[in-house]
Amino acid sequence: MRVVIQRVLEASVSISGTVTAAIGPGLLVLLGIGYEDGAEDIDWLVKKVAALRIFDDADGVMNVDVRDAGGDVLVVSQFTLLASTKKGNRPAYIRAARPEVAIPLYERFCAALSEALGKPVPTGTFGADMQVSLVNDGPVTICIDTKNKE
Repeated sequence: MRVVIQRVLEASVSISGTVTAAIGPGLLVLLGIGYEDGAEDIDWLVKKVAALRIFDDADGVMNVDVRDAGGDVLVVSQFTLLASTKKGNRPAYIRAARPEVAIPLYERFCAALSEALGKPVPTGTFGADMQVSLVNDGPVTICIDTKNKE
């Protein structure tokens, strides 16, 4: 699994001009699921996202996680995070999981993250043509790949 995490002041997902999910301050998590990903990737990544200390403490130091900051998390599926650009100029998505594998993993990730945070996690709609809007705070953007834990 590969994620791009952005600390945001606000973020939303729209489909066909209608906002389907929105949050205030918190994290926007763009989630790409690979064909080799499984339950162990979900467990590791959920713990990492929930505990990532990228919010300012009272001294202005990034030392607070999203739970302690009182923030929300919006998760959006994005298979293009698994793009390979090694050959040519057209990305290949051969590492991305097919929908029949990716959808259950996406749903499990969102449910596990919701449990870890103790509150609902709004999401985009898997496979839909979505428009994602955000105001990046900082800017703070972190990339994590479960296949590169070191």
